[in-house]
Amino acid sequence: MNSSITLSKASADTARLAPRQRLMSVIALMTAVVLATLDTTISNTALPDIAISLKSTEAGVIWVANAYQIAMIAALLPFAALGESVSYRKVYVAGIFIFTLASLICGTADSLGWLVAGRALQGLGGAAIMSVNTAFIRHIYPPEKLGKGLSLNALMVAVSFTLGPPVTSGVLSFTTWHWLFLLNIPIGVFALVLSLACLPDAKGLGLRFEKRSALLCAAGLGLLSFSLCFLESGGSKYLTIFPAVACGLCLFSLIRLQSDHPAPILAVDLLKMPVIGLSSATSVCAFAAQALAFVSLPFFLRNTLGMPVVGIGLLLTPWPVVVAVMAVVVSPLSDRFSPGLLCSTGLLMLSAGMLSLALLTPGDSHLSVVFRLVLCGAGFGLF
Repeated sequence: MNSSITLSKASADTARLAPRQRLMSVIALMTAVVLATLDTTISNTALPDIAISLKSTEAGVIWVANAYQIAMIAALLPFAALGESVSYRKVYVAGIFIFTLASLICGTADSLGWLVAGRALQGLGGAAIMSVNTAFIRHIYPPEKLGKGLSLNALMVAVSFTLGPPVTSGVLSFTTWHWLFLLNIPIGVFALVLSLACLPDAKGLGLRFEKRSALLCAAGLGLLSFSLCFLESGGSKYLTIFPAVACGLCLFSLIRLQSDHPAPILAVDLLKMPVIGLSSATSVCAFAAQALAFVSLPFFLRNTLGMPVVGIGLLLTPWPVVVAVMAVVVSPLSDRFSPGLLCSTGLLMLSAGMLSLALLTPGDSHLSVVFRLVLCGAGFGLF
């Protein structure tokens, strides 16, 4: 019932938006989304250069990427719940401000510790942006054009992901990695001003924000991400037990606390449905495989295959480009074949591509590398 009232109110709000305000609202929304998405692939591609500049090991510099992801995962659901309580606009604007401030910290960092701290703060800002941007769309587009708004959002995310490696190569060919973050500041200020001026004051369900539940959710998901990242970066499996146990306790307490809540912050009851539970687990594995590949490939291409940092960004571009292209290719296929068949075929292609990348040797040509990346991108895009 509350959801129907909110959707009806959203429809009324969008009807009152003048065409120019709607256009400016979309520009404000998409600018921040591009900012948060682009920064992920930009920083990952630049990790080898950052490691050399800050005299860090590979295991140490990987926390530049980990800090962003951990903060993003930990804060995403709590910020979504906060948006439903206080309004999407406040959370969104706060996210842009935090992200822009964090970009300044990253861009002026002269040590690995400061850079990791700045990236964690960026992750919080990115979580605030991404937690409400999709919900915001229904307050900007009328119901009959909602699909157009969601498609535009997905397109901007895909394009941003695609542009990350070549943008990194372009910036690093002229200046230092610091400018990868400093360039965010004018874009962030532009998005902030535009959001304050144009975005409607969109309201959520109006539910009370439960601080205890939000803290338990953030701690549980954050500790889970930290445990996985700690193992990934070569940490002791015995030391991982402590954050893993703490994660379990936090999530168990959260589920018990919100067992009878009408809109739980972590809807685990949905995972009991096999189609949702298995699909979610498969998605997590597929996205984790792609994320790990984009963190490890720059080091592999530089240290194992001896490729220059500037060239690595351009060489990685085919993967995200093919993912974006597959969004168009798969559309007619989905009308002829079952989703299960398409997803399974995509995962097999992704697995084959990842295996072929692992078998690369220093003598292999750039064309050989590109072919393997295209296979990975096609598989993930099909999935």
